[in-house]
Amino acid sequence: MTAVKEATRRPLGHFAERSVAGLLVVAGAGVGFGVLLMLVRFHWGPLYHADHEAAEWFNGLVAPHHPLVTVLQAVTDLGGRPVLIWLVTIAVVGLLIRRQSRLAVYLIITGVGGLILDPSLKALVGRLRPVVDVPVASAPGNSFPSGHALGSFVAYGALLLVFLPAVAPRWRKPAIAVAGLLVVLIGLTRIALGVHFVSDVLGGWLLGAAWLGVTAYAFRLWRRERGRPVPPLTEGLEPEAGEEITPAPAEEHVLEHPRSSVAELLVGWVLVFGALYAFGMYVSYHAKGTVFDTLDTEVPHWFADRRTDALTDLSWWWSKFGDTHAILLVSLVFCPIVLAIWRRWRPVLFVVLAMFGELSLFLASARVVERPRPPVENLDGQMPTSSFPSGHIAATICLWTAMAIIVLPRTDRWWRWLFVALAVIMPVGVATSRMYRGMHHPTDFMGAILLGALWLTLLWWVVRPNADVRDGNRPAIESEQVHELDDELARAGREE
Repeated sequence: MTAVKEATRRPLGHFAERSVAGLLVVAGAGVGFGVLLMLVRFHWGPLYHADHEAAEWFNGLVAPHHPLVTVLQAVTDLGGRPVLIWLVTIAVVGLLIRRQSRLAVYLIITGVGGLILDPSLKALVGRLRPVVDVPVASAPGNSFPSGHALGSFVAYGALLLVFLPAVAPRWRKPAIAVAGLLVVLIGLTRIALGVHFVSDVLGGWLLGAAWLGVTAYAFRLWRRERGRPVPPLTEGLEPEAGEEITPAPAEEHVLEHPRSSVAELLVGWVLVFGALYAFGMYVSYHAKGTVFDTLDTEVPHWFADRRTDALTDLSWWWSKFGDTHAILLVSLVFCPIVLAIWRRWRPVLFVVLAMFGELSLFLASARVVERPRPPVENLDGQMPTSSFPSGHIAATICLWTAMAIIVLPRTDRWWRWLFVALAVIMPVGVATSRMYRGMHHPTDFMGAILLGALWLTLLWWVVRPNADVRDGNRPAIESEQVHELDDELARAGREE
């Protein structure tokens, strides 16, 4: 009996020891933030002068080097709200699909808390942002604490705690180091770009550590109250969920023969480029008197003669569906959801290669053909690339067709046909808007179709994105259970 009691007390004792140490760290971060908050709020002289001297020093170091500013801006964007909200949202959706509602609720509470703390404390302190000699960046609102420092600490820290069990043990410490380095770099970029003082960033880190520690401690208490073991944080919040949250636990090889596949793709890329080059040169310089010439001459003028303010506004919005930002956004939403449902990297690889191949083929073809824009008013102004082929249309064709190819055989739900419909509607809408705006000839549209058809066919043959369906792979949530996703959070709340 004594041995049983000792066996019971040992993990409880370890939890208590870890809890005391963790609470001391959290309390220390909270006290440190409180002290720093008071020093900033009451304009303590030494801190004021140190902050301003550091801001001037960084500005003098960074301002003369525009490439460095570009790199800093790219890094700082990783701590911005759009990126962090996307990461947390996609993670929450993926966790709900994998039926890990407790971890999803943890991410939601932790993320929302960070979003609330940042603007409320900035309004309370009311500190103005740095004023430097040569401004290289700008940011709205007040300065203390740094929202990027706070948000990145909370978001990347919470994601790390949730997904550590999916990382192989030998890679966990490197993963923690990479996440910590990223948070530090994001904070430093805010100082280097002159939009925050050093104390703003330190305050964001301290507050982020305190809030992340509180939420993690609460989650661990919940586990203990339900009789579950409480592992060290280096193993994540819920180690037993490791297999469920692993992206593709049953996939041994993304491609069976990667070397031959790479060779086939390279050869195929060259052949597709050759077809685009031949067609582009023909319709651009050698098709006089043909039906292609008639279309390219009459259609742009037909659209130009029928322009109205309402149609011009509508064409602007339709055209935006095919630009880089829209294509990237849809891809960054679709790919993680596909990975969460079907637990295979191959469909994701298919979409990624479709978009990278389209971009490279478009840029190469536009560079060698160098076709001028239609001889009408170009509503989008001067563009950095030539007219053939249309990059907007080609990207839209490749993305939405690739999505339809993946979804159609993988579910029997009615909404799979929406992807098929969108694979037609989206390219036609973008093509119409681009020709209406005087940015492309009809044969540029044909070139985009040629690019998309040849490249996607090649990828289908090499990558075989639906091979796992043929082998019997089923989604994490069966088709008849998709509607249950809406009830996951409600059930989790009742269970807690």
